[in-house]
Amino acid sequence: MSLIQVRKRVLQVETIHHEGGPPAATPLRMAAAGAIVRNPYAGRYEADLLPFMAQLRELGRELAEEAAGVLGKDRVEAYGKAAIVGVNGELEHGAVWHEAGGWAMRAVLGEPKAIVPAAKAVASAGYRLMVPLHYIHAAYVRSHFNAMEVGVQDGPRPNEIFFALAMADGGRVHARLGGLTKDQVKVHDGQR
Repeated sequence: MSLIQVRKRVLQVETIHHEGGPPAATPLRMAAAGAIVRNPYAGRYEADLLPFMAQLRELGRELAEEAAGVLGKDRVEAYGKAAIVGVNGELEHGAVWHEAGGWAMRAVLGEPKAIVPAAKAVASAGYRLMVPLHYIHAAYVRSHFNAMEVGVQDGPRPNEIFFALAMADGGRVHARLGGLTKDQVKVHDGQR
């Protein structure tokens, strides 16, 4: 029996032309794909969450393919993941997305080395969450520290979870604060 019951899927796309300075030669595009799913553990404690995490891998792959498809897989430079758990659940129910969502994005994007940043919360329907983003090949590329807002107006309902994956095709528009650049990343810099 599948633990994954999807009520709704969403796709959000943003195109940023400028941040108050001159228009960028190439606008930054960000995309987030998400799904509202029934929380099979809402209202009760479950010691073993691993079956849920394992079954979420397929949903993760679908969402990763959708977001990457909007931007172009070969253009994705930043990523992040998020979960909003309805109020009858617990934060650990959203934490299953760390492995399922992160694994899926890495598989779809060709196994980048950097850790996938995450945000999660337990909240009521309509809650919005900022998904942290950073460079897919090295966590400390400062120009790619960014965030994208995700959420849906009618969820998560108390017995649901909203899972989202976010990606961007570049760093911040007008990034100019120094630090490690994407051109300086070496093969073993995944966590640097």
